[in-house]
Amino acid sequence: MTLAPNGPAMTQRIVIPHVSRIEGHAQITIDLDDDGQVADARLHVTQVRGFEKFVEGRPFYEMPAITARICGICPVSHLLASAKACDRIMAVQIPETATQLRELVHYAQYVQSHALSFFHLSAPDLVLGMDSDPAKRNVFGLAEKFPELAKDGVALRRIGQHAIELLAGQRVHPTWIVPGGVNKPLAVSARDTMLGELPEAMTIALRALDACKALCAKFPQEIESFSNLPTLYAGLSNDQEELRIYDGQLRFRRPDGTLAAVVAKPEDYDQYIGEAVLSHSYLKAPYFKPTGYPDGIYRVGPLARLNAARCCGTPRADKELQEYRQVFGAMPQSAFLNHYARLIELIWSLENMRLLLENPSILDINVRAHANTNRSSGVGIIEAPRGVLIHHYKVNESGAITWANLIVATGHNNLAMNYGVKQVAQSFIRNGQVTEGILNRVCAVIRAYDPCLSCSTHADGRPAVHIDVRTPDGTVVQTLST
Repeated sequence: MTLAPNGPAMTQRIVIPHVSRIEGHAQITIDLDDDGQVADARLHVTQVRGFEKFVEGRPFYEMPAITARICGICPVSHLLASAKACDRIMAVQIPETATQLRELVHYAQYVQSHALSFFHLSAPDLVLGMDSDPAKRNVFGLAEKFPELAKDGVALRRIGQHAIELLAGQRVHPTWIVPGGVNKPLAVSARDTMLGELPEAMTIALRALDACKALCAKFPQEIESFSNLPTLYAGLSNDQEELRIYDGQLRFRRPDGTLAAVVAKPEDYDQYIGEAVLSHSYLKAPYFKPTGYPDGIYRVGPLARLNAARCCGTPRADKELQEYRQVFGAMPQSAFLNHYARLIELIWSLENMRLLLENPSILDINVRAHANTNRSSGVGIIEAPRGVLIHHYKVNESGAITWANLIVATGHNNLAMNYGVKQVAQSFIRNGQVTEGILNRVCAVIRAYDPCLSCSTHADGRPAVHIDVRTPDGTVVQTLST
């Protein structure tokens, strides 16, 4: 943390130079007025990737393998969104078993990713406490004080990653998901191994959910202040409005539960989603077009998915969803409850893995359709663990990429995250009195969204650059912007 004068009024700026326990690099600035009250706070994403530009000229069928390299945590998500966009360019309907196998590996990705978020990134705050010793408030301190909880997290991630390896051949950046389907059917031995590991995974997931329910009672002020605002919520669901993560329609739901919009076809997404460029961040700010920027705030991810859907569609997850809604209401708004929602989704993913693995058609050997370029563009939409993921490609006659745009979950949540850091800062900082635990809460609201910043920074649009030239007393004498 650093304190610096901010402008001619000599207000103070608190800078958190690095938000820990997230994927990527970000900082937070908090401006205090003359009375020591929070005037503003912002999340700054300080890295830029630029995948949209350097894929130009590549054959479309290379896109899944290229875009998977955006991130080592959620490569499966990019593989699936990219492959779906390529399917649209090829104008093919992939074999039913290929769809099932893609869904299966996606559920396995949810298991390992949600386990990482809850046990390794968020549990140090939730279990050890927001005000605990920062030197111990990490996965190593958690393992020292609560070894069984730490072991559960490792075991659950191992099961999810092992399932990905059994299906796709590799745990990270597999080449198994391809345009037209997948490149290899599922072996009987792999199916049986995954089925054998599911009971242990479910036991751990249920134990974690019970622990999370008890922990929520200990954080009333955090629940009240972690991006607790009425917004739109976006997520995929089927015609029965059951939760979906691979196929389905993208629904936007208002905070009162009514539908704001249904995106009938993937190609229609840009009728509803616009992207603003911010002056203080390399992360763009998507917004709901019918409302406009900046008021069109919507959210994606576990909390939003459960709000956007009517139910999960599996017995145990729906039982837990009903209890969750009885406690927090039909449309909970606090980002803190992403932790709870994430574990409901974890149980739902394990239930769906079993349903798919027990279906005899999962072993069918017809798993890929072949075709060339039959459309000039394609859009793939899935639900990554962190929320809606959109890949949009345009190609020339030979199938080379001429334009690409990726709208990633963390981007969708950008406006809400900025609101969240300000809301938390205003709730806990009084009269300029700041503690490490308070600043940890400001970071914790970002961790509740489980952002992936490597995935989310764009090259489309101008980079956000803003430079203030100040005199030694803090007076701004010149401002440079691009």
